[in-house]
Amino acid sequence: MSRGLALAAIQRSLRRPSRATLRRPASSPRRIGALAESLGYDSLWMGEHVVAPRPRVAPSPIEPDYPILDPLIALAIMAAVTTDIRLATGIVNLPQRNPVVLAKQLASLDALSEGRLTFGLGVGYVHQEMRAVGVPIEGRGARADEYLAAMRSLWSDEAPCFHGEHVDFEAVDAHPRPVQRPLPVIVSGHSRAALRRALRAAEGWYGFLLDRAGVATHVEALRREADPLERDLDDFSIVVTPSERLDPDVVSDYERLGVDRLVVCPGRSFWRRPDLPLDEVEAFVRANAPGRLTAVAA
Repeated sequence: MSRGLALAAIQRSLRRPSRATLRRPASSPRRIGALAESLGYDSLWMGEHVVAPRPRVAPSPIEPDYPILDPLIALAIMAAVTTDIRLATGIVNLPQRNPVVLAKQLASLDALSEGRLTFGLGVGYVHQEMRAVGVPIEGRGARADEYLAAMRSLWSDEAPCFHGEHVDFEAVDAHPRPVQRPLPVIVSGHSRAALRRALRAAEGWYGFLLDRAGVATHVEALRREADPLERDLDDFSIVVTPSERLDPDVVSDYERLGVDRLVVCPGRSFWRRPDLPLDEVEAFVRANAPGRLTAVAA
């Protein structure tokens, strides 16, 4: 089973930055990206929240002054200092984006990284964030479905064309096209609608901060939903960020449950610490490296 790294934690090192950090704001993605590849991680995952409510209220996962980086910009920086590791959005809240612009950005990143991009998407869930970008939270699932279909037309069709409720274009083209055909899409979310969206329109599903019992429940639900959709799970990727501390036995349990990739990420309390030293993030990356747990298991 492959191992990825979700990098939400590295952004804390940019909070209240020193003058040196201000002069080199990309130092954290560069350092952690290169380190992760050297340690054998197979993928780097960056999430997003474009704004956060002030004061913080549930279900927002971040404090209002949490300096979260735009995932596409951060991944572009990481692409420049790596050669083989996959680059993934984990995740982009699709209804909050302009799908035509986002299709261009993702195709460009896939081209610049020579075909290493995975597009992870969700539909959003923070009311204040959706309101701030001018998108109603009601109907966000249907909007995401339409946006993704329009983006696939721009990526794949000889003559891109789409007519929907929220997106309408024809007699246009967009290049570069993604290197990968198709560009892999992973859908995140724990609802039945999210599972069905993943099975119907994507190459995989991403469960975030789940323990083994939660994974078992969702994998069984995926199998149950796949049958009426006639979706073969043999070519369907299951990605999970575990909520449990990993050891060789825990990793084996996730693999037995059908997980193809574990994407490790520090816990929520770790993210919220002020002035988090980059050295602590590096220590976490080293402690959860694939080679380390393999060595322990041996």
